[in-house]
Amino acid sequence: MTVSLNDIRSTFLGYFEKNGHEVVPSAPLVPRNDPTLMFTNSGMVPFKNLFTGIEHRDYTRATSCQKCVRAGGKHNDLDNVGYTARHHTFFEMLGNFSFGDYFKEDAIPLAWDLITKEFGIPKDKLYVTVYHTDDEAAAIWKKHAGLPDERIIRIATDDNFWMMGPTGPCGPSSEIFYDHGDHIWGGPPGSPEQDGDRFIEIWNLVFMQYEQFEDGTRRPLPKPSIDTGMGLERFGATMMGSHDNYATDVMRDLIEASAHATGVDPYGPQNVHHRVIADHLRSTSFLISDGVLPSNEGRGYVLRRIMRRAMRHAHLLGAKDPVMWKLVPVLVRQMGQAYPELARAQKLVEETLRLEETRFKQTLDRGLSLLDAELATLEEGAELPGETAFRLYDTYGFPLDLTQDALRERGRAVNVAGFEAAMAEQRAKARAAWAGSGEQADAAIWYDIAEAEGVTEFLGYDTEKAEGQLVAIIKDGKEASAAVAGDAVELVFNQTPFYAESGGQVGDSGMIRTETGLVTITDTRKTAGVFRHIGTVTEGEIETGAAAQLEVDHARRSAIRANHSATHLLHEALRQALGEHVAQRGSLNAEDRLRFDFSHTKAMTPAELQRVEAEVNAYIRQNTPVETRIMTPEDARALGAQALFGEKYGDEVRVVSMGAQDGSGKGADGRTYSLELCGGTHVRQTGDIGLFVTLSESASAAGVRRIEALTGEAAQAYLAQQDATLAQVAGVLKTQRADVVDRVKALLDERKALQNELADLRRQLALSGGGKSEAAGPETVAGVPFVGQTLQGVSGKDLRGLIDAQKERVGSGVILLIADAGGKAAIAAGVTDDLVARFSAVDMVRVAAEAMGGKGGGGRADMAQGGAPDAGRADAALDAVRGLIAG
Repeated sequence: MTVSLNDIRSTFLGYFEKNGHEVVPSAPLVPRNDPTLMFTNSGMVPFKNLFTGIEHRDYTRATSCQKCVRAGGKHNDLDNVGYTARHHTFFEMLGNFSFGDYFKEDAIPLAWDLITKEFGIPKDKLYVTVYHTDDEAAAIWKKHAGLPDERIIRIATDDNFWMMGPTGPCGPSSEIFYDHGDHIWGGPPGSPEQDGDRFIEIWNLVFMQYEQFEDGTRRPLPKPSIDTGMGLERFGATMMGSHDNYATDVMRDLIEASAHATGVDPYGPQNVHHRVIADHLRSTSFLISDGVLPSNEGRGYVLRRIMRRAMRHAHLLGAKDPVMWKLVPVLVRQMGQAYPELARAQKLVEETLRLEETRFKQTLDRGLSLLDAELATLEEGAELPGETAFRLYDTYGFPLDLTQDALRERGRAVNVAGFEAAMAEQRAKARAAWAGSGEQADAAIWYDIAEAEGVTEFLGYDTEKAEGQLVAIIKDGKEASAAVAGDAVELVFNQTPFYAESGGQVGDSGMIRTETGLVTITDTRKTAGVFRHIGTVTEGEIETGAAAQLEVDHARRSAIRANHSATHLLHEALRQALGEHVAQRGSLNAEDRLRFDFSHTKAMTPAELQRVEAEVNAYIRQNTPVETRIMTPEDARALGAQALFGEKYGDEVRVVSMGAQDGSGKGADGRTYSLELCGGTHVRQTGDIGLFVTLSESASAAGVRRIEALTGEAAQAYLAQQDATLAQVAGVLKTQRADVVDRVKALLDERKALQNELADLRRQLALSGGGKSEAAGPETVAGVPFVGQTLQGVSGKDLRGLIDAQKERVGSGVILLIADAGGKAAIAAGVTDDLVARFSAVDMVRVAAEAMGGKGGGGRADMAQGGAPDAGRADAALDAVRGLIAG
C-alpha cells in the first residue's frame, strides 16, 4: 500500500477534528509542565495538568501528533536503536484525548472506525486486549467491532493497567494489535511467544476512571477521561505492509541519503549503521530546534551522546568528513511542513551537527587508537580498568558510554566502579583548587549544590514559563528544607526559564508558585553553574522537592531583550560610522534603558550620532529574523563575529546574527549585518525592538565613550515627553513649535545685547564715581595718585576693563578696585607704566586679599587680580594698599 507518514498524520488529525476535537500542535521536546521528565516521551505529557485538574482550557476533547524522545532516564531506548525493527530515540505519537467529555462507549468506536474505515485495515487482521476485569470495554468491542471472544484477549498484568504515578489518576487500558501473518514468528499478546514480530500493537486506549490514594485504595473519578496513543512510525509500517518501522517513507529517504553521503549500500550488511544515523538525525535535529544544545550536563549531554553515537556509526561506514549535517535538508523536506520549527532552525541544526562531528572525529580517531593500545596490554576478555577509561575521558575527551559502546562489539566491558572512583577523586581535587581561587566564602554553598544536584538547565531561550523541581532553599546563608511567608530566600531548581545576570544582561524577575506557596523573584544570579532565584516568600510555605511553576515577568523580559538586541545593532552601526577600531568595552541591558561602552578616542559629532541612530532604526524596521548558531569561538571569529567584552567562552559559543544588508557584510554570506558571540536572550525579529533613541554620548574612561539609549515603549514615552516639552516651550514663547529654534535664537541675541548694554552702563557708573566709592577722583598718597573703589553690581570679569579705563583717565597712578559679589570680594590692581619700576600690581592684590581674609593673587606688575572671602573688610584692604604705597 502506497501511503506516506505525512498522509497518515493528516488523515488522523482530520478525522478527529471532524469529530469535534481541537487539533493541538505538538509541544516542545523539553517538557514545560513536568520537571521529572528529561524529554517529552508520550502524547499525554502536554495534557498532564488537564487530567489532574490543575489546568483548564477552552476545549474538552483534543487530538495531536506529539514529537517524543526516549533516550534518557527510565525511558531509554538508545542502545536498541538500529538493531530492532521498532526502537527509536525519536518518534511521533498520534492521539485523541477526552478531558471528562466522552468515555469508553465513544472512544472505542472512534478508534475502530478510523482504523477500519478511514485507513482500510482489514478487520480480520485485528485483535484487541482489555484488562481482565474490564467487562465494559470487552462488551463494547464485541458489540461495535463484532469481534469474537477469542480475539478479545484479557490481560491480568500491568501491561493493561495505566497509572500516572504511585498516586493520582489511573485506569485500565485496551490495545489494538495487527496480525502480520503466520510467516512471521510470534504469538498473540499474553502468550509465551508474544515478543515476536507477528502481532504488533498499533494503538493503546487508556480509560482514566479511578484515582489511587497512598493507602492503595481507588475511587471512581467524577469525570472519567480518555488518553490514547498510536505510534506514527509503527502504524505507518503496518499500512505499508511491513513490521519494520525503518521501511516507512521518511526513514527510507533518510537511510538512502546516508548511503548516498557515505557511498555504502543502504540495504547491505552495514544497513544497521544507516538505520542508527537516520533515527539519530531526527532526534538530534528536533532537540536542537527545541533549544537543546550539546553540553556535558543534563539534556545537552544526552543530545551529545545521541549525536556521537550516530557519528561513530558514520565512522564505521568509512566516512572521512562530517556527514550528518548534510542530511538535514532531506529531513526538513520530509518533516518541515508538519513541524515549522524544524525548518526555522535548519541553519542552527546544520552548524551544530557539523561542529560536533568535526570535533568528534578528532576525538574518535585519537581515542580508538589509545583504546587499542590499552587493550593490547590486557588479558583476553578482561575488563578495561576504570582508571584507564577515566584517563581516556579526562585527558582525551573520550566519554565513558562511547568506550563502552566500542568495547561491546569486542565482547568486553569497563570497570564502571573504578571509573566513578577516579571521577570522584578528580572532583575532590577540583573542589580544593576552587576553594583557593579567591572566590567569596559563601559561594561554597553553591558549589556543594552544583556537585550534589548538577548545574541548572536554562530553558529561557525558548520559553518564559516552565515547571521545575525545587532542589534547594537557601535562607540566612544556609540550606533549609522549607521557608514560609516573609522569608528572604534564594531558590535552586533543576531547570528554569529565568535568565541569570551575565554579559551585561540583568537577571530576570517574576513569580514562582508551588502547590503550597508563592515566591516573588526580584533577581536571578548564577554561581558555579547554579541559578540563584532571589526573592521573598509572599504566600504560604515552600519545601524542597516540590514541583513549581516558574514564570518570568514577560513585560520586563521583553524590554530587556529589546535593549540587548539593540546593543548588537548599535555596536555594528558604530563600527560602520566610526571605523573598525570600535569594540565593546562594557554594557548594561536592563528593562528601562541600555548602556553601551566602546573604544573611541574623541566625542562623537551630532552628525555621527544621528547617522548611528538612523542606521539602528533602519535595521529595526527591516524586521528580519534574529538567528542563533553554535560553533567554536575560533570559527565564530573567523566568520567575523564580534566577541563581547568581559565574556568567558567555552568550547562552543552561541553566535547571534541579525539584519541583512545588500552590500558587503560581516556574515558568512556577505549579507549579515550584525554577528556577535552572545549568551543572552534576544528578540525573535529585529522589529520587536520597536524604536531606538539615543539619550547621551559621553566619556566613560580614557579612550572609552559611552552611549545611553532607550528602546520600545520607553523610547516612545521619551519622545512623547520631549514633544510635550517642546509644545510647552512654544506656548511660553507664543510661537509655533517649528519656529521655536528661531525664536530662541532671537531671544538669546536680544539677551546678549542687553547684557552688553548693562555692562557698559555699569562701567560708566563706576568711572563716574557712582555706587559705593571712596572718591570720584584720585587721592594722593605719598605723592602718588591713588584710585581706590569698592563697587556694587559689577562682576569680577569686568574689573580688568575698569582698571584700563581708570589708567587712561588718571594718566599716572595706582588703582585698586574691589567688587562686592554677595559678600565675597573680587580684587583687581593696576599700575601705570611710568610707575611699574616702583610698584607691583601683584603686591597690591596680595596685601588687599590678606586684609580681607584671603591669600595671594596673580598677574603682572601692571595688572593683577585675586579674591577674598569677606568683602565687608574692603576699607582695611584700601588702607593696606595705601600703606604699601607710602612705604
